[in-house]
Amino acid sequence: MATQLRHQFRPTWTSSGRRPALPRRSLRISASSGGGGGRSLIESGTVRAIPAREAAAALESGGYVMLDVRPEWEREKARVAGSVHVPLFVEDGDMGPVTLLKKWVHFGYIGLWTGQKFTTLNGNFLRQVEAAVPDRDAKLLVACGEGLRSTVAVSKLYEGGYRNLGWLAGGFNLSKEGDFQDVQGEGKLQYATVGGASYIFLQLLILLQAVNKN
Repeated sequence: MATQLRHQFRPTWTSSGRRPALPRRSLRISASSGGGGGRSLIESGTVRAIPAREAAAALESGGYVMLDVRPEWEREKARVAGSVHVPLFVEDGDMGPVTLLKKWVHFGYIGLWTGQKFTTLNGNFLRQVEAAVPDRDAKLLVACGEGLRSTVAVSKLYEGGYRNLGWLAGGFNLSKEGDFQDVQGEGKLQYATVGGASYIFLQLLILLQAVNKN
C-alpha cells in the first residue's frame, strides 16, 4: 500500500502551563501519499500557512472557506461552524483476515488509548471535494487536528487543480479559546483528537487544574 501511516502515542501529561499537554503523536506519511509534496508547497509559499490566531480573519474577511479533513469521530466532538467536511481518511471496513489482524493490533497499541479507529485513505476524497466546492478558484483553508493530514490533503487538492489553498498551521491542536468565534459540538477543538483512555486522563487533569486554581 502506497500510503503508510504510523501512529505513536506517548502521554505527556503535565500539571502546569495554560492547558494540558496532548498525547504526542508521530505521523509518518510516505512521499507517495502526498505528504512530501504538501510540505514543499507550504514551504515555498505556494500554499499559505495560516496560524489558528489568524484563521478567523482569513475566513471572515479573507474569503477563505474552511475544509475540515478530519475523520467524522473527531469532527463530531468539535467543529468550526460553516466549515466543509470531507475526510481524508475513513474507517477501514475491510473484514478480511489480514485487515482484522491489523485492527486488533491497532486497537491494542493505539485505539484503546486514543480512541482512534483503524483507517484507510479516502479514495473518493478529491471527487467529494469537487462535489462540495466545485469552483477550483475558491480559497480553501485546509484543516485537521495536527496539521499532518491536511498537509497530504493540500497536495492532492493542488494536483486536482485547486490553486488558492491555505493550510491551518499546526492544526486545531494549536488553537486557543477564542481563535474561532463559532465552534459547534460538545468538546473543544484543541482536544478533539483525544479519545479513549487518554480522554479520561485529560478530563481528570483539567479537573485537578481547576481545583488547584481555586
